[in-house]
Amino acid sequence: MEKTASEKVHCLIIGSGPAGYTAAVYAARANLKPVLYQGIQPGGQLTITTEVENYPGYPDGVQGPEMMVHFEKQAARMGADIRYGLATKVDFSKQPFKVWIDEEKLIEADAVIIATGASAKWLGLESEQRLNGYGVSACAVCDGFFFRNKEVAIIGAGDTAAEEALYLSKLATNVHMLVRSDKMRASRVMQERVQQTPNIKIYWNSETDEILGESRVDGVRINNKKTGEKQVVPVSGFFVAIGHQPNSGIFSEFLDMDEAGYIKTVPGTSKTNIEGVFAAGDVQDKIYRQAVTAAGSGCMAALDAERYLSAKGLA
Repeated sequence: MEKTASEKVHCLIIGSGPAGYTAAVYAARANLKPVLYQGIQPGGQLTITTEVENYPGYPDGVQGPEMMVHFEKQAARMGADIRYGLATKVDFSKQPFKVWIDEEKLIEADAVIIATGASAKWLGLESEQRLNGYGVSACAVCDGFFFRNKEVAIIGAGDTAAEEALYLSKLATNVHMLVRSDKMRASRVMQERVQQTPNIKIYWNSETDEILGESRVDGVRINNKKTGEKQVVPVSGFFVAIGHQPNSGIFSEFLDMDEAGYIKTVPGTSKTNIEGVFAAGDVQDKIYRQAVTAAGSGCMAALDAERYLSAKGLA
């Protein structure tokens, strides 16, 4: 059997959103000679976002994919070795850590920074993907501003959906909240807030049949699961808030995670339960999930990695 090609690196970064690229900038400046593998979606979730208006330093806003190109160029200019490839398996049982790329190349690393992000859960409709970025969004905090004084719909029944519905209610004229069963999963206090907000209308037992619109969202057709009745609600925005899935599956054998699969880090740091393995960005953050917080945690991970390698006499 052919032997797996292997390579030894100092600092390996897995993932290429704001967390991964920022970690690469800091690690390169610290002369850690970082190697970054971009993963299946180079640039992460921001590559499926259109206008980004809440990232500091862009007074006129910026397109999500363009911003990720800027991040990548900056990391490359600092000396990061940026490569295309997907981490498919790891062995963190001993030093050096082993990471397999595309199931064929073996990378051995003194320190690993995990920045694989999270993926929004989607309904799986063709119209949802076609209109993603054109009225369909999985982040109300990111995109709600664009629907000021317009009608929007949001689907979801948990705390995140309730929080996002309340956020949207301050911007939109009306928020049509679609709940797929006859009750919400959100905490009692969040449910009460939603139900007491005059411009939030809840549709119980309602499934999304289709998101309507050619080039932009102009409505949603919903189906009442109990009565079978269908109705069209005219909206300009459609927000999916049925949860996120952290991209952490390949690490589950070695790293501590919460019940949803988010990697646990020591509070105030990027340190995982394995010394020398760090996690940054949405793969360990289910609360904030913003580009700016991901970038900040990428900086923390690189600084933590630098201190770890120095203490081990490897930096």
